Amino acid sequence: MALTQQHRLLALLYAAVAYAVFLAAVAWAVTFLADWQLPRGIDHGAPNSMPTAVIIDLALLVLFAVQHSVMARTGFKRWLGHFLPEPMERSTYVLAASAVLLLLFWQWKAVATPVWDVHDAAGSGAIWSVYALGWLIAIGSTFMIDHFDFFGLRRAYRYSRHEPATPMRFVERWLYGWVRHPLMLGLLLAFWATPRMTAGHLLFAVSATAYIAVGVRFEEHDLERELGEVYRDYAERVPALLPLRRPTSWRRSEATAAVTEAPNVAEARFSSTSSSFRSTFAAKPDQGG
Repeated sequence: MALTQQHRLLALLYAAVAYAVFLAAVAWAVTFLADWQLPRGIDHGAPNSMPTAVIIDLALLVLFAVQHSVMARTGFKRWLGHFLPEPMERSTYVLAASAVLLLLFWQWKAVATPVWDVHDAAGSGAIWSVYALGWLIAIGSTFMIDHFDFFGLRRAYRYSRHEPATPMRFVERWLYGWVRHPLMLGLLLAFWATPRMTAGHLLFAVSATAYIAVGVRFEEHDLERELGEVYRDYAERVPALLPLRRPTSWRRSEATAAVTEAPNVAEARFSSTSSSFRSTFAAKPDQGG
C-alpha cells in the first residue's frame, strides 16, 4: 500500500497520542493503587453490595486480560496488518491497553473491608518505600531496553522518515542480569505493597498476579520458540522474577578476571560458561505484546 508523507506523519501523531494516553494511565495507576484521590483511588467510590462490586471488578479485570492477551498474539497482529501499517501496530496495542486500564480505574467498585492495616509510622513508611521501588523498577526496566521503541514511538518516527525499522535487540544488562522479567517484578511489588489492604485491593492484586504468572509462561514459550538455545541459556542462568542469584554481569566480571589473572587455570571454566558472555542478541528479554 503506497502511502503519502501526510499519512506517515499522521502515523507519528497517532503514536504520540497513544503514548500520551499511556502516560495518563500510568499516572492514574500509581495514584489508584496508593488510594489517592487523583482522581480516585482503589478503595473509594459509590457504595455497592459486595457481590455486585466483585462481579463488576472481575469483569473489568477479565476485559483487560483478554485485550492484553489477544492483541499480543501473532494471529491478531497479522490480521491488524491488513488495516494498519506495521509501524502502527505497537502504538495500537499501547493505546488499547491504556484505554482499558483507564476504564478499569474509572469503573472500579470499591470493597473497603480491611484485610490488614498498618498504623505504625515506621512500618507504613517502609511499605510505601517498597511501593515506590516497585514503580521505579517497572518504569526503569523499560529504559534498560528501548523505552520509546517498546511503546511504539521510535517505530512511528522512523516510519515517518522513510527509514527501515530496526529489530529490537536481546539486551542482557542492568536489571535483566538479575531477573528475566523486571517489569513484572516491579508491578508485583506495586500491587501488593500497601499499608492498608482491603478486600477490593486484594482482589485486584490476586487477579493481576495470577495473570502475570500465566502471561509470563506464554511469553517464555514465545521467546524460547523465537530465540531457541539463546533464550534457554539465558533462562538457565537468570531467574524469572526473584533475584535469588548474583547478576550475570558480576559472574562475567569474575570469569573475565580469572582468565586475565590465571588463564591456564581458568581456561576450562571459561569455556564451559562462554555462553553466558552473550549480552546482545536479535531480540529483547522482556517483550510485552
